[in-house]
Amino acid sequence: MSNGTRQIKLRSPARRAGRWLLLCIAVGLLAGLGAIMFHFLCHLGHFFFLDYLAGYQPSHPAGDPPLFHLEHETEFRRWVLWLVPALGGLLSGLLVAKFCPEAQGHGTDAAIEAYHHKNGLIEPKVPFVKMFASFLTLGSGGSGGSEGPICQIGAGLGSLLAQKLKVTPREMRILMAAGLGAGIGSIFRAPLTGALFASEILYKDPEFEADVIIPTAIASTIAYSFFCSVYGWGSLFRAEDYRFSNVLALGPYAILALCLTIGVCVFVTIFWSFHDFFQEKVNLPLWIKPAIGGILTGTLGLFLPQVLGFSYGFIQDGLYNKVSLGLFLLVAVGKILATTFSIGSGGSGGVFGPSVVIGGSIGGAVGLFFHDIMPNIVPSASPFIIVGMAGFLAGSSNIPISAVIVVSEITSSYHLLLPSMMVCSLSYFLCRPWNLYRAQVKSKIDSMVHKGDFLNDILEGITVADIFNPNKVYAVIPEDMTFAQFRRFFKATEQHYFPVVDKEGKLCGIFSINDIRHFLFDRDLGDILVVKDFARREVITTKPSEDINTLLRKFTVRNIDMIPVVDDNDPTKFLGMISRREVIDFYNKTLNQLKESKRDVDDIPF
Repeated sequence: MSNGTRQIKLRSPARRAGRWLLLCIAVGLLAGLGAIMFHFLCHLGHFFFLDYLAGYQPSHPAGDPPLFHLEHETEFRRWVLWLVPALGGLLSGLLVAKFCPEAQGHGTDAAIEAYHHKNGLIEPKVPFVKMFASFLTLGSGGSGGSEGPICQIGAGLGSLLAQKLKVTPREMRILMAAGLGAGIGSIFRAPLTGALFASEILYKDPEFEADVIIPTAIASTIAYSFFCSVYGWGSLFRAEDYRFSNVLALGPYAILALCLTIGVCVFVTIFWSFHDFFQEKVNLPLWIKPAIGGILTGTLGLFLPQVLGFSYGFIQDGLYNKVSLGLFLLVAVGKILATTFSIGSGGSGGVFGPSVVIGGSIGGAVGLFFHDIMPNIVPSASPFIIVGMAGFLAGSSNIPISAVIVVSEITSSYHLLLPSMMVCSLSYFLCRPWNLYRAQVKSKIDSMVHKGDFLNDILEGITVADIFNPNKVYAVIPEDMTFAQFRRFFKATEQHYFPVVDKEGKLCGIFSINDIRHFLFDRDLGDILVVKDFARREVITTKPSEDINTLLRKFTVRNIDMIPVVDDNDPTKFLGMISRREVIDFYNKTLNQLKESKRDVDDIPF
């Protein structure tokens, strides 16, 4: 190999790494910019619709103070607070119905669907319509989260970049997922969560998409840094550095997991039942449905305004010990209904954020209950709020690992990992029948993008030695045998392929009955022609160590049905024959065994 060739080969991995680094940085910058704009619009919406028009000022988490303020307080107008969610829903519905129906709903499902079934392809208009539709829904007080829209916005921008650069389908999927994770990592100020969430949210089973993790980690870091450079550093919530120090508290935490399971069951059942009924049975124009959902949300907000918007400020109040047990329960139920009305009706927003609020509210109620009856074991309810957020996410979204990390990051509370892991594991285990994300597939083997991978994995995992029977006898034909002798031999055999050997017994050729069919009964050639004259000298062979994927390709080269097997160390040493039928039968048998083992795994509820 020349020095020039060697240098090119040495530089190629560096070039590929550099190219991917630039692509991930570009996706991170785009997703970060999308998060900055969307965050600005949400705060603008809260200021205009809720504060300026209705005179209602919702509380905010400590790490996300309002961007806009009025110099004087506006008189509280209850009837306006009732109507603004409907106005936002109406405007959002009109925007989506006219320009992009794909932008309705909670967004994350659409991104997951694009990954599994569209090779990461998202229409360029989707992220922009989604941004403004979500601004109208959430900014006017609709109950939802920012993560669904930012998932679709970030994923759409990543896909848009991939389309402009004309990359491969696999690269487009990765860049789309990187945009999804970068959006989450930036707007929640949780970069590690972004990397894990994007690779875990794709599947119902606890699996990670390995291709996605590193690119998403880079993009998420860039997007997070860009976002925080504009809006400030720090976590979303402010909480004390709670520590787990009493093993007896695991009992109340186990009870919390059971309560979260009930909450997940109620939320998922009500949400999808309302969604399916409203979208399939209610015969109204697409644009009017979110307005009806807004009216229902506004009606609920008249009595329980804490459920309007993101409701993150309510959780912050809970962490400051300013919320009663009864109010925690009311908000948990109210948030389930408000989110169902706002997003289930076709409004644009996420369900991840409401899951945080519902889980935190259930956790706060359980924490206060055990604090009242066993204050020595449960000295504060606040750790239960944090663990409740994680457990509800794990159960409702099938993301047990990401749930532990996201709650640790958004609260900067890393000493509750032990109870969080236990509660998330229990919630995930108990909540398997219920799921907020219908686009998730069970595992990689069920994903369209991995179908071919698993086929190749199966074939490459089988070698010729696994199928080949060395004890089966095949006749070999001496190259100096006359054609007349061969005709007499052929009458007594059912063999169709005939390996040819020289005087030393080494394989030197092969022919099939089809090769000699047109002169098989020509008696004039009987003593003139010898096997050496018509045998093929270029023999396609296989070895015991060769994988079946390679062998099947050889069968298709000349559309042959049998191939000689030769020794691994001596390509002229004939060992026997292997047929296409044997390979296919063995493959089908192996595939059936894998399916049977998968059924056994499916019986295990985790």
